[in-house]
Amino acid sequence: MDLALTSTSIGGFRLGPQSAVGMLWLQTHFEIEHWSLLAAGQIHVDGSSADLLCEDATAAGLLVCRIPVLPASIHSSN
Repeated sequence: MDLALTSTSIGGFRLGPQSAVGMLWLQTHFEIEHWSLLAAGQIHVDGSSADLLCEDATAAGLLVCRIPVLPASIHSSN
């Protein structure tokens, strides 16, 4: 996997690189001032932006994974 889009409970997706190729691809699509946030997985994108990002990255040969938010009942152990 090169990029992960993790859905958030507030809507949208958190974007994070999962490989060096994923980070390099992000660096070619985002300005330098965003690179540290990208590397830390702290960039949030809305649903339509996530769709476009997936299309572009997949067309470039990257593996992209969308990770859904799990319901709170799954997180609790009791």
